[in-house]
Amino acid sequence: MPEAPFRYRSPDEDSARWSGFPFRDGDIVISTRSKSGTTWAQMICALLVLQTSELPASLTTLSPWLDWLVEPRDEVYARLAAQRHRRFIKTHTPLDGLPQDPRVTYLVVARHPLDMAVSLYHQGANIDRARLAELTGQAATAGPPPRRRDPHEWLLSWIDRDVDPREELDSLPGVLLHYRDAWARRAEPNVVLMHYDDLSADLAGQMRHLADRLGIEVPAPVWPQLVEAATFDRMRRRADQVVPDPFGVFKDRDAFFRRGGSGAGRELLSADELARYRARVAGSVPADLLDWLHRGR
Repeated sequence: MPEAPFRYRSPDEDSARWSGFPFRDGDIVISTRSKSGTTWAQMICALLVLQTSELPASLTTLSPWLDWLVEPRDEVYARLAAQRHRRFIKTHTPLDGLPQDPRVTYLVVARHPLDMAVSLYHQGANIDRARLAELTGQAATAGPPPRRRDPHEWLLSWIDRDVDPREELDSLPGVLLHYRDAWARRAEPNVVLMHYDDLSADLAGQMRHLADRLGIEVPAPVWPQLVEAATFDRMRRRADQVVPDPFGVFKDRDAFFRRGGSGAGRELLSADELARYRARVAGSVPADLLDWLHRGR
């Protein structure tokens, strides 16, 4: 008997919502860490599946976040059941927390952990915590918010934190757990790994690669408009349709697309601090995975 998926839970997510989900042949599950290219991957899948740069609905409607406790599970299931196109579903759950179905393609997008962390820091300031607590039925925090550390101080603490990776998926140990599990499955025919930096460097090539893995043929005349629609600048201009915020959790939707490039984490750290980071991750995951994550840097 295959091992049951691990149950990942946080105040606003629960991977048990996948239990019993009726998969279809051809479903795509996009499994990423926060701020690692989730929305980008959703957009690319939408463009490849629908083959039009003008989406018929918001990206969140087309590609719901199944584990998110903000929206009732039955409503998410019903919306996905009503879809007639090939489905592409968002999750931040690692692959070992998801039902494994050979009919499904599991797409994992990875990013340099330091860049992911800096983006996570800035997104934290953009989340309306009171609104999120209201939507998830949590008690609002009383009193003034804690002092917000500057990004350099916060990043060093993020590197040093020693936590249970399965309890803190957006910690450095949690990020490495997600990637290590996907890396171990990369030879499976229905698992696709992509890197944020590769999308930045060669968006058209990466989209073609993914289309091949998904068995999708796109007419040559359509390709340029699909690639242009997947660019960071174009998505930023369409924030109201693309940003995953159907319930008003973000204070500023435009701030969701803050930078989009790579290197922000390394720019904040000195040579000694980068060495501290490298020592922290050495031995945590296979060396070839670290080389891939760091892209030779």
